[in-house]
Amino acid sequence: MTAQPLHFDGPGGDEPRRVPPMPERTPQALRLAIQEHAPHLLPDFEAHWRRAIGDAFDLTPVPAFMRLWRTQYAIARDPDLEAHLRDLEARAATSEDPAESTRMLAEYSRLRRQAAAVEPGQ
Repeated sequence: MTAQPLHFDGPGGDEPRRVPPMPERTPQALRLAIQEHAPHLLPDFEAHWRRAIGDAFDLTPVPAFMRLWRTQYAIARDPDLEAHLRDLEARAATSEDPAESTRMLAEYSRLRRQAAAVEPGQ
């Protein structure tokens, strides 16, 4: 897999950062990408797969499963983005200013939506 630049303008200097591309939209491709580039997610991914999909005869949950885990991978493949989201969440939870918390959570949501929208190969 070749790495592509990510369009997250977070801390970390002026050097363009490289992140692995998003995999194709299949469970197998996603699992391989997680295994290679975000192995800390693999135990939860596999446990969730076994619990939600495993031996199911109804494949209705697969699209929701894929949306969730593609978003998780899109975030985890960029350590700076992952750290920034954790920081926003923690600061919003401890802020005593409701307007500031709202701004931080709006930014958190915007970045997660942006991560969820990344196409294969990007």
